[in-house]
Amino acid sequence: MDTGDRLLTPGEVAALFRVDPKTVTRWAAAGRIGSIRTPGGHRRFRESEVRALLDGDGVVEEMREDDAANRPRNSGPSNPGPTYGPPNGLR
Repeated sequence: MDTGDRLLTPGEVAALFRVDPKTVTRWAAAGRIGSIRTPGGHRRFRESEVRALLDGDGVVEEMREDDAANRPRNSGPSNPGPTYGPPNGLR
């Protein structure tokens, strides 16, 4: 099923969306953007699909909002207990 479509790396897609390549990989893992796996296990993205998302109906903005809303906050442990902090009694 060769459509002649150019395949982009996560880094190339990330540059187009102005996000980190890991974000593109997370989108693919979540099914938000289609990807193809190379025989070596690397992800590639169809340029036509990426361009459609960039030119499309606001899907990209929804993805950015979702990522920001679901990003874990680093508030530390809820109950640090006696093992939290410097080791060996260096408090």
